[in-house]
Amino acid sequence: MSETKTPTRAEIADSDKWDLTHLFVDVSKWHEDVAWITREYPRIGDWRGRIGESAANLAEFLEFEKQLDLKIERVYHYASLQLAEDSSNNEYLSRVGQLQNLMTKIGEASAFIVPEIQAIDDGRWAELMREPVLEPWRVHLHKIRRMRPHVLSEPEERLLALGSAVLTGYDDAFSQLTDVDMKFGVLRDSDGRERALTQSSYSSFLLKRDRDVRRRAFEQFYGEFQDHQYTLATALAYSVKADVFRARARHYASAVEASLFHDDVPVAVYDQLIAAVRDGIPPLLRYYELRRRVLRVDELHAYDTYVPLVAEIETRTSFDEAIAHITAALAPLGDEYVRVLTDGLRGRWCDRYETKGKRSGAFSSGSYGAPPYILMNYKEDVFADVYTLAHEAGHSMHTWFAQKSQSFQDYDYPIFLAEVASTFNEELLTHYLLEQTTDRKMRAYIINRQIDDIRGTLFRQTMFAEFEKIIHAIEESGDALTLDTFKAEYRKLLDAYFGDAVAIDPQLELECLRIPHFYSAFYVYKYATGVSAAVALSQRVLNQEPGAVDAYLGFLKSGGSKFPLETLRQAGVDMEKPEPVRATVALFEQRLGELEELL
Repeated sequence: MSETKTPTRAEIADSDKWDLTHLFVDVSKWHEDVAWITREYPRIGDWRGRIGESAANLAEFLEFEKQLDLKIERVYHYASLQLAEDSSNNEYLSRVGQLQNLMTKIGEASAFIVPEIQAIDDGRWAELMREPVLEPWRVHLHKIRRMRPHVLSEPEERLLALGSAVLTGYDDAFSQLTDVDMKFGVLRDSDGRERALTQSSYSSFLLKRDRDVRRRAFEQFYGEFQDHQYTLATALAYSVKADVFRARARHYASAVEASLFHDDVPVAVYDQLIAAVRDGIPPLLRYYELRRRVLRVDELHAYDTYVPLVAEIETRTSFDEAIAHITAALAPLGDEYVRVLTDGLRGRWCDRYETKGKRSGAFSSGSYGAPPYILMNYKEDVFADVYTLAHEAGHSMHTWFAQKSQSFQDYDYPIFLAEVASTFNEELLTHYLLEQTTDRKMRAYIINRQIDDIRGTLFRQTMFAEFEKIIHAIEESGDALTLDTFKAEYRKLLDAYFGDAVAIDPQLELECLRIPHFYSAFYVYKYATGVSAAVALSQRVLNQEPGAVDAYLGFLKSGGSKFPLETLRQAGVDMEKPEPVRATVALFEQRLGELEELL
């Protein structure tokens, strides 16, 4: 691939792209399924006023809805993956837009369903739940029924369904602006070569030994965000307003409670996470001071916090080498896990490299009965990308096991659990890499990587979670959310989480506008709880505790058949207590002590 420009998709080998023919052999088949959905969904109305007539009637409706949802999930999966390939492709944009409009119509047609289920009185409901024909649907129906206090009347639900696409437009605007319209230019590296600066390549520049390259990348990158800061602030403000509107419309006490209720996670878990991480800031500041000393700088800046501290080691790891490391690290999980993952990654589950217009970052995305696809923007000189691949592989194998073990209505696990499976893989990868080396410098490098992983996943994501809670509370109090408000609140958090150990450049305040998850709030805390649960579960597996592997595989297989806190308790970790978070902070401090000694 060219060092001077981002390649187009046509310039990338097919073997490096995902194979979407497992979803649809060609786009004509996609259009056939969309036509079927369009033709069949009005049949939903046949059950209006009849949902609770009998258990057989309810079961019949649920089976019809299942067939509809299976096709909806697959056509949306295909369209969204194609759009991720190239956000500037008008045909792909049109397909997603077509589906969004169709989903609005289906949502409107379905608006009576949940209110009718909620309207069934408790005695009648208990009778229905005893009927064998509803046995496969009991978990699904329980999740609907517990939402009873927050489901509105049919006319109100219809209005919310009609407005669903409008209330998420800010996210599309953010993606189009940052992935397509914003241009970051090129940057001359320490070898004198000009390289494209993009949202994906930015992380690569921050790993360079040349501090001037890191500083120029930081300033040039944030310069583009500064040029669009008012537009981005407006989009972020409306995302918060939409969250608060939905929460109030459904009678929640706050937007954060509305977000957590679906998973049956108490707000206390969110607050407890922030409190426990805040208590763990001192070792984080100690780590920044170690960085300053090792890098031999008078002041540590944000662009100095990602470069590996072991100067002699700059790694290049091919994609195939990354697969080999990851599958060897996951060997404790058994032959089936390793075989399926190896076949998927060496096959075409994964879209490997950055191309022009491609979505930045990485994700895993699945639909029932189809491969769990992975989007990467893999770079051989970014060692963190090996971890990113392991992370996304965790999501994909979670999806694979859940599909294999659960019915469609129970397979889809919540994000709260997804982040456990992904960070669990990273923990096993670190353990494996440390076992494979006796080289003192390499060991320091890997430990530094794990420290940075915990820093990025526990401390940084908790800071993000705290920011989300703060800005939603501001909107809920009736105060205005402006660019200055966002920057001021974010600056307070930067000061708290960096202390006096890091010099805060004014541009860093703009970070609050560039984090995609802020436009889909109350997601990031799950990274922090996820790494805490993953540390606990991985230590059980690595310590070869009796039954630990089976318990973990059982966790993967459970999908969405239970609520997340119960699922984790059965796997061996209780996230309603602060101990898992404190233990992860303790691991951070332990590794920091080892790194200080090695360096």
